[in-house]
Amino acid sequence: MASGLYSRFFANLMNKIIDMEADTIKIALLTDSHAFNVAHNGWAQVSANEISGAGYSAGGEELGGKAVTQAITTKWDADNVSWSEATFSAFHAVIYDDTLVGKDLIASIDFGGEQAIADGTFAIEFNASGIITLSE
Repeated sequence: MASGLYSRFFANLMNKIIDMEADTIKIALLTDSHAFNVAHNGWAQVSANEISGAGYSAGGEELGGKAVTQAITTKWDADNVSWSEATFSAFHAVIYDDTLVGKDLIASIDFGGEQAIADGTFAIEFNASGIITLSE
């Protein structure tokens, strides 16, 4: 399996369609049936693989604290996200723009195997360097 950025994300950046700070950006959890495909464009192409379980709501969670920091390495980051009173298993997370009509895909994150929680808090802690970094 693999993690990566979707081609649609790069096209949306170059066409000034996506605003990584102002748009509603969500993160959803997916089963082991999900396989990252750089050519996928919208949420509808991956949503059949979304998990279900106690403490998880369909469509995932909205990311808060979104910020773009410009430097030699420009980064986009957001607050860590968690689901409380959770009982489920997840293998992947997908970040998408819920503001756009097609709910355009941004990134896919492979957890490297099953991540299970039973009546606890499932948390994703993003790297201190940012969720997405772009450098020269």
